[in-house]
Amino acid sequence: MKVYFVGAGPGDPELLTLKAKRIIAEADVIIYAGSLVNPEILKLAKDGAALFDSAAMTAEDITQVLSRSQGKLVARLHSGDPSIFSAIQELLDWCRKHSIDFEVVPGVSASSAASAALKQELTLPGVSQTVILSRIGGHTQVPAGQELRELARTGATLVLFLSVHLIEEVVAQVKDFYSLDTPVAVVERASWPEERVVRGTLADIANKVKEAGILRTAIIVIGHVLGEGYQRSRLYDPEFEHSYRKRKCTP
Repeated sequence: MKVYFVGAGPGDPELLTLKAKRIIAEADVIIYAGSLVNPEILKLAKDGAALFDSAAMTAEDITQVLSRSQGKLVARLHSGDPSIFSAIQELLDWCRKHSIDFEVVPGVSASSAASAALKQELTLPGVSQTVILSRIGGHTQVPAGQELRELARTGATLVLFLSVHLIEEVVAQVKDFYSLDTPVAVVERASWPEERVVRGTLADIANKVKEAGILRTAIIVIGHVLGEGYQRSRLYDPEFEHSYRKRKCTP
């Protein structure tokens, strides 16, 4: 028996890695987050594969399926990348405890799909060289010192998961450290056919999101990288020399 914890990407089946696609096609048992994983991805499963929608399952329900799958190849599909907000660790530790062979297969994060939808780099010289992936505290509280208002002190690009339903609170927590004209974008269902992008500023984004009726499955991006103006990257500057290229002096 082997269990693969597979990043199924943000939604678009073409954003699956080649490895993820192969494992899904070979799996005898597939456990997937039905509320998040695109049903089109399940069409890659082989005939006879046992499919379990984990949307209504507890961790104990999932481990029961694993316990009954001795001698089989199991794929546990997570949306995006399994390393970010996937509740994967408790199952990894369960596999270790029960000496079950497992492997984690990375996937394309929703944050990457969101920046692609925005056609925007999240790190720009002279603007922001740091990206913070986080969420606002809700049913799951964040550790002390990692509250959104504390993260906002950095002035970095903020990429927020699981927070759009609390967009007003998001604005309230960051507005003391970002001016009200700071650009904000909300990307709903990034990479899906029904993807939507709402752009605004801290001053008006909450109203725009409410008017759009976006309540879940969205990424919030806050930062001046979404605006205009940045320094040219030295990486491709002819005046900059590095181990692969000599400096090219301008005449």
